[in-house]
Amino acid sequence: MPLLEMRNIVKEFPGVRALDGVSLTLDTGEFHSLVGENGAGKSTLMKVLSGVYPEGTFTGEILVDDASRHFRGIRDSEKAGIAIIFQELSLVKELTVGENIFLGREPSRFGVVNWSELYHRAAKLLQNLNLPIDPRVKAGSLGIGQQQLVEIAKALSQDAKILVLDEPTAALTESEVETLFGILENLRKRGVGMIYISHKLDEVFRMSDRVTVLRDGKTVATHAASATNKNDIIAAMVGREVGDIFPVTTHTHGAMALSVTGLTAYSADIADKSWSIAYRSP
Repeated sequence: MPLLEMRNIVKEFPGVRALDGVSLTLDTGEFHSLVGENGAGKSTLMKVLSGVYPEGTFTGEILVDDASRHFRGIRDSEKAGIAIIFQELSLVKELTVGENIFLGREPSRFGVVNWSELYHRAAKLLQNLNLPIDPRVKAGSLGIGQQQLVEIAKALSQDAKILVLDEPTAALTESEVETLFGILENLRKRGVGMIYISHKLDEVFRMSDRVTVLRDGKTVATHAASATNKNDIIAAMVGREVGDIFPVTTHTHGAMALSVTGLTAYSADIADKSWSIAYRSP
């Protein structure tokens, strides 16, 4: 039984069918990459899953643990154990890292936030993720890469069993990418299912169990990562073989189009020179 099933998802905008019967499954502890060209529908599909596009704005069915789910918004998706990290950072830069991690879910008693508990839990979470970040510093004081890692910590603070990452390494340094993949490997061992969106195929093949390709809002292929390769994935993404994308062309010269001989130029800066010029049409 899959951890997640998305069946025949159709999402339309005025004059555009962004998703045309897309289906996707995710198993417990699976790393499933979702690839496609810009505009293929990847982010739109994940916004359906996360409740950004709520029930009634699309057709199709979403099942988590074999139970049909109906998301009226992001909170409903989070309650079902789904966390998504979008390309656009959503941290409040004037708040601390700890405040951002537990924003809207602050530990409190009789309506009063327990700040000691909040920072204790934030520090423990960051430590478990091997992120050397002080939970009391303002999020805006961190570099973009560290802010991205805080976003991941925020998502994991919800004990998500399904984690969606949309181009998570775009702003990360090489060392931060290694930190991220170490975190994801540990999550896989804990049984978290992950959907990974990236244009970087080296990353896709580094971690993936399966790869699904979207093109023009449709599912065109799903392969075990071990049974496919970059060229096959690229061909599925663009709809033609790699050799057709970058064809080898040859050129032959045509008839003489221009011939100049005995040309003499006079200038105060240069001595008399004579050139012969010949030009052939391509």
